[in-house]
Order: sequence, then C-alpha cells, then structure tokens
Amino acid sequence: MPTMIKPATVEHEFILGGQKSGKSRRAEQRAADWLAAEPRTRRAVMIATAQAYDDEMQERIVRHQADRAERVPGMRTIEEPIELARAVVTQSTPDTLVVVDCLTLWLTNLLMPMPAGDARPPTRTPSTHMGMLMVALREARGPVVLVGNEIGLGVIPLGRETRAFVDALGRLNQDVAAACHRVTLMAAGLPLSLKVPAA
Repeated sequence: MPTMIKPATVEHEFILGGQKSGKSRRAEQRAADWLAAEPRTRRAVMIATAQAYDDEMQERIVRHQADRAERVPGMRTIEEPIELARAVVTQSTPDTLVVVDCLTLWLTNLLMPMPAGDARPPTRTPSTHMGMLMVALREARGPVVLVGNEIGLGVIPLGRETRAFVDALGRLNQDVAAACHRVTLMAAGLPLSLKVPAA
C-alpha cells in the first residue's frame, strides 16, 4: 500500500511508463502548453537527473538536450542528480512549471556507490531523500511534472540487487502518485489517466 500522503495544494502530475513510451515527450508538451498560456510571465524549468557514466550515455544526454531545445525552446534545464528536493523547492515559483526527468535515474544515483576517488562525504540515505521530495512537493509554489519509469510489469528479476531496486522504485512511484493530483500512464505514445483531480 502507498504511504498516505496529503497532496499538495498546487496541482502536480506524475507521468510514468516504459522505455520510449512517450512520457518525456508528454512532460515537454505540458511545459510548452504552460508557457504558451502566458508567454510573457510564465517560465518552465527542467531538472535533469541523468549522469553520464559512459560515452553512450553522454551522447544520449546531448541528443535529448538538442531535441528538448527544439521542442520547448523556452524551457531552461538544470542538472541535479542527487539533491532533487532542494532543486524543486529552489526552482518552484507560482509562475514556474518544474519538470523532473526522471525519478528512475535519480533513484539509481541514490542507490549506486560513489565512483572510486570521489572525495565527497556520504549524503543522506535514499529513504531520507525520498521523504524530502514528498515535503518539497507539498511546499512547491508552482506545478511540478514528474517523469518516471514503470518497470514492475515484467518477469521478476533474478538478482537480489535488481529485485531491491524494482521494489524501491515501486514504493517511490506509489508515494509520488499519492502526492500528485494527476497520474498518467504512457504506452506507445498514448496517455491513460490513472488519477485526475477531484471535481
């Protein structure tokens, strides 16, 4: 059962789906629509959580940045792989829509050991970070659109670490869904509304 979390007073949306399901594109469209409604006063900010650990990932990030700049030229991008809650609170204003892409990579960053030679002190536990994100969503002064993967629909993975990650992501998804007014599942580029704001 998801943790009972009181939704924020500002309307947030959680968009989840499988790989290449159209979830990031839908979040970008939400940002484009937000900007188009009041182009002189509104802003949109993307908080990107990906880290480039190899050349392929670096190429993917660069490609996504170029595609995003073309589709939503008015949206600014900042990178924050760990301190997501702080970034949400810092960026959120009544006239700013914040897009978080994506929660799955953020959780991966929290659970992965730091690279060899990294002298940074250990950060808070993953569960503490997740709790702080729930608080940030409640305190956000403007709308937040969060993107995440649904990876629990396939076969049960064999590895212990992989099973632990699938479990942790499932719990995170449930908590975020409980904290948002709107939840949308994407499949083959098509949206399915799982949760809509109360009338």
